[in-house]
Parts: sequence; C-alpha cells; structure tokens
Amino acid sequence: MRLGLIADTHNHLQNVERAVARFRAEGVRTLLHAGDITGPHVLRALAGFDVWVARGNMDRDTGLGTLAAQLFGPGRMAKVHYLTLDGQRIALLHGDDRSLLEMLSRSGGYAYVIHGHTHTPRDEYVGHTRIINPGALGGSGWRPRSCAILDLKTGELEYLRI
Repeated sequence: MRLGLIADTHNHLQNVERAVARFRAEGVRTLLHAGDITGPHVLRALAGFDVWVARGNMDRDTGLGTLAAQLFGPGRMAKVHYLTLDGQRIALLHGDDRSLLEMLSRSGGYAYVIHGHTHTPRDEYVGHTRIINPGALGGSGWRPRSCAILDLKTGELEYLRI
C-alpha cells in the first residue's frame, strides 16, 4: 500500500491540486493529512481518496470535522488517529503538542508516526519507530513546498517538490 502524506496546506488550493494530481498519477488511493487544512475547499479537493485528517492548531473552522465525515466517512478528522494500514501501526497527528508527539514517537507502539506543524521535512528513527513529516504545501516562508509518498510494503519514502 502506498500512502500520500501531506500537511500544513493552509488553504493553498493550487499546491493541493498539484499534489493530488501527482498522487493520482502514482496510483495513490489513501492520504494522511497531518493537519492545518484551514479551510473546507482543501478537503473538497481531496475527494475521491481515502483520507484521514489530524486536526491542526490552525484548523479553527468548526465545520471541518462535519465536512470530513461527509466526504470520507465518520471519524476521519481527529486530534490523533491510531491506524493499522497494511499491517503497520501508524499514529497521525499534527505535532503542535510536542509532548504528545514525543510520547508517541518513544512509545515503541508504532511503526510510523506521521506529523506536520514545523513545515520542515523529517525522516528519522526513534528506536524502531520511523518519524515522518512530509513538509508543507502551504504557509509562508522560504522553505520549498513538499509532500511525500510512503510505500508501506518496502518502506520507501519519496518526497515530492510541489
């Protein structure tokens, strides 16, 4: 199973549409969004995928959870998701709660911890747990915009510059 990893879209619809086109071209069907969607039009741009969304500190629109449920199914937007995909245990969160991110990373209970918030790509291990931040598709600053594809079968991680 190949997962599309995105975070910190911050209403940047053009970059989200570019990422979606790349995911479709690569045959990706499941997306993990590590928070800071910010607006409903970003969720609508992800329609057609199996999507799980971690609520970020900038996701203040109270209707986002309802829209996520309508588009992707109940329970698809939460502060933290504890998922098992293709036999791999995954924790998905935004990462603004640093102590929670550290606890999940050090718990040893997950093959992967996926987070956002820093807008900086990250791929490192804490013990046997792989910590991944796909970077950001939106926001301001000098950093390049990125997302990633993770192959759960091989462990291969490919960053996509958008």
